[in-house]
Amino acid sequence: MKAIEITSYGAPEVLRLGERPDPVAGAGEALIRVGASGVNRPDVLQRTGNYPVPPGASDLPGLEVAGEIVAGDAQALAAAGLAVGDRVCALVAGGGYAQLCVAPVAQCLPVPAGWSDIEAASLPETFFTVWSNVFQRGRLQRGETLLVQGGTSGIGVTAIQLAKAMGATVIATAGSDAKCEACLALGADHAINYRSSDFAAEAKRLTDGRGVDVVLDMVAGDYVAREIDCLAEDGRLVIIAVQGGVKSEFNAGQVLRRRLTITGSTLRPRPVAFKGAIAQALREQVWPLLSAGQVKPVIHSTFAAADAAKAHALMESNQHVGKIVLTW
Repeated sequence: MKAIEITSYGAPEVLRLGERPDPVAGAGEALIRVGASGVNRPDVLQRTGNYPVPPGASDLPGLEVAGEIVAGDAQALAAAGLAVGDRVCALVAGGGYAQLCVAPVAQCLPVPAGWSDIEAASLPETFFTVWSNVFQRGRLQRGETLLVQGGTSGIGVTAIQLAKAMGATVIATAGSDAKCEACLALGADHAINYRSSDFAAEAKRLTDGRGVDVVLDMVAGDYVAREIDCLAEDGRLVIIAVQGGVKSEFNAGQVLRRRLTITGSTLRPRPVAFKGAIAQALREQVWPLLSAGQVKPVIHSTFAAADAAKAHALMESNQHVGKIVLTW
């Protein structure tokens, strides 16, 4: 099969189209002929040598795919209500930038009716991440307020739409007025340009001084102290990336006095059973929203797989709104 390989750690140009032996599905797995592969920030980190591959995972980049099941564990497929020939999208621990990809059956979800592989490939990584962190770890409830940092990222556009669909108020941050408009168009109630405004002060103003209930943070670093400042009592800060650095200094007294929770997670190294439970929750609670058109894919650009370097360059430019997808 053809696949995109990381020939050495470095700039986008280290991504090259090569050939690899066809993978074989084992127990509990499905072999997918890939129509499209999602591009995500962790792929960039892996390419630069800053995101180690979990033990046993493919060294090829790519955490989400969509396509057709061409082989697999028949018993596992049947138990999941799937079969050879079905179109699915899947979360994988690696190997997504390839014409064939093995995925745990538990992490496969049916492609919503009428959706293309490109649209479906934009779903798994961000939907698994947002559901796990905003709704499970962050415990966001109907009527609460969510602050989403980076509202036009793949994670951001998913968080905005899901939180609104679940009855929350959403405040999103973005780095330009145009991106703020994009957040509002996706359903955010408010959007803050973090380059021209203090997001913490604005979040408190927008909530009449109460603060927000949940913050979804992809920055960390010096953002943490300001996020703690704008949390409501019993608020929850969920950190899912550290683009602003791993060290943070904040007022721990506020955590005590206002009963705040600071948590976070990484999804890639978690076991199949954990990810499978998220997939089941998505199938039950989110897939109907997709089928009904209440939550929609947001695709910024598609690239032929051979142009993966261009896709990564766009990702690093931070000019995109929504997802970047490779096609095979």
